[in-house]
Amino acid sequence: MARVKGAMMTRKRRNKILRLAKGYWGSKSKHFKMANQAVMKSLTYAYIGRKLKKRDYRKLWISRISAACKQNGMNYSTFMHGLKVLGITMNRKMLSEMAIHEPAAFAALCEKAKAI
Repeated sequence: MARVKGAMMTRKRRNKILRLAKGYWGSKSKHFKMANQAVMKSLTYAYIGRKLKKRDYRKLWISRISAACKQNGMNYSTFMHGLKVLGITMNRKMLSEMAIHEPAAFAALCEKAKAI
């Protein structure tokens, strides 16, 4: 049998990492060893970032709803409790969009929640 050497697959694997490291500063984009470390770290950060993004958006929606509630003379927790008691199941993303684009409809929701 012929001897099989691994040069082609090794080069392919290294080039894949170097392509991912394109645009990195200095030897991080040129040398495989440093590029590999930088790519592994950046992929870890990307994974963590996808989880953090969900938290950040929820925080943003809550602060928008809270600001809109304050304009209507109530606080966030009272508003959310009022909606829950009324049986209005609307997620925070849609409530924040409503607060921005439909202030009259949001004010009506606030009045309903305030009545309880």
